[in-house]
Amino acid sequence: MKKTFIILAFAGLLFGAGACNNTAQKDAKETAKPKGKYYCTMHPEVTADKPGTCSKCGMDLVERDTK
Repeated sequence: MKKTFIILAFAGLLFGAGACNNTAQKDAKETAKPKGKYYCTMHPEVTADKPGTCSKCGMDLVERDTK
């Protein structure tokens, strides 16, 4: 009986870890999508819909290549 419980508990941990991993991968894919037409080359997470400067380093934002 104890062996069955241990096996079921271990299987639950494996399936639980797999579910958490899928959520992390989904969030990473959503984060990777470009959000603005212009971005900072040093800080790609800083984006804008119009030309400007980076809020972190002050560099000019460059237009994203839309191929």
